[in-house]
Amino acid sequence: MVLGKGTWLLVAAMSVACLVFVGPSAPKGVPFGRPLPVHAVKDIVPNRVMTWNICNPCEESNVDRAAEIATYAPQVIGLQEACTRDVEQIRDYLKRFYGLAYHVEYGTVLRDWGRCGGVPWSPGAFGQALLSAAPMADPVRVEYPDGGSEDRGYMAVTTIVGGRPVRVFNTHLAQRRQEEVRAEQVGVLAGAVARHDHAIALGDFNAVPDAPELARMWALADGTGSRCRPSTAATCEPTTDWLLKFDYVFLRGVAPIDHDVRPTPYSDHHMLYADVDPA
Repeated sequence: MVLGKGTWLLVAAMSVACLVFVGPSAPKGVPFGRPLPVHAVKDIVPNRVMTWNICNPCEESNVDRAAEIATYAPQVIGLQEACTRDVEQIRDYLKRFYGLAYHVEYGTVLRDWGRCGGVPWSPGAFGQALLSAAPMADPVRVEYPDGGSEDRGYMAVTTIVGGRPVRVFNTHLAQRRQEEVRAEQVGVLAGAVARHDHAIALGDFNAVPDAPELARMWALADGTGSRCRPSTAATCEPTTDWLLKFDYVFLRGVAPIDHDVRPTPYSDHHMLYADVDPA
């Protein structure tokens, strides 16, 4: 079939219109982001930090994960059980769909194609990740001498929170029923945190507030939430689907202002964010 000049011009015009409407580099199968709820913030909150174990392998949509983060738009986000490919997509969707631009650093502890895809000779990277609206400096990645049943570690960067430089740590401790291993890991982490006057240590500690292995963290740094201490553990809001608090934001030389636990259907851990005053 031969098309006339006018028909070709019409086809070309429609193609251009489609590119303008969808965007020249929209992800395949994901032309639009998920709409945010009415209570969503409008821009990055400069003194807000968040920790979220995003659960892998859980086969959740990174579009939905990005929308959950964009609803609260923290300055700094610590992710655990994070596959590098997922973090790359989440970061891309945050910018593409919601206009939130983040820098990224990774704290890889495993290369696991079963969890993160790839092929056996080139598996995906798995571990922690930090997203920050401000540039990050002096990144450190440490694997604990004993990870327990799976390699575990922490990462740390210096970035801007609430207008001033703060050292931010992100960790994932050994799984449940490995108390002695976690105690050794907390010793390593606490020793690193103690070297800084202004520090935030966040992550999945896999232990309830009054667990003995967390004693060094409580002695070193204050947790967010005035009603959540080892002596009042029963009043702590759970951060997991199994009604236990495992996720924390510990503050050293940084004052808490407010915090919230936000349940989400996209992980077996809830999002925990804290607004802080590092002055």
